[in-house]
Amino acid sequence: MSSSWTVEVETKAPAAALFKALFTDWHNLGPKLIPEIITGVTLLSGDGSAGSIRQLNFTTAVPFSFVKERLEFIDHEKFELKISVVEGGDLGKKIESATTHFKVEPKGAGSIVKLTGTYKALPGVDSTEDIKKAKEGFIKSVKAVEEFLAANPGSYA
Repeated sequence: MSSSWTVEVETKAPAAALFKALFTDWHNLGPKLIPEIITGVTLLSGDGSAGSIRQLNFTTAVPFSFVKERLEFIDHEKFELKISVVEGGDLGKKIESATTHFKVEPKGAGSIVKLTGTYKALPGVDSTEDIKKAKEGFIKSVKAVEEFLAANPGSYA
């Protein structure tokens, strides 16, 4: 049986800039903004459109060294995308499958970033602490991008 969790983060950053920085250019920006967590992001196949696969490599701050994810769909006009874990992370250790749906919605001059994670845990696995850490990591990433955009007005416009 699949389970899901959600988190929303309100930001002062415009939706379009936040979406570009946080999702379409994360391979460049992520390792610069949170080097204590991400050591690098590599596009393994595709061109960044649906079907592309990328690998995120992590420091020892994360309980696994990498995760490979496939971009299931991306809508640049609606600021929305969905990814699936295809290798690494807790796949095969704690979970059977995992997908994450992201949506950035404008709110005044800022935006709200919404994440819905859906996963199928392996029998007997309690994911409560992992979900808590995933939410904290996501919030940290969004806030790092928000700070970057505030310090660099016009970037990702």
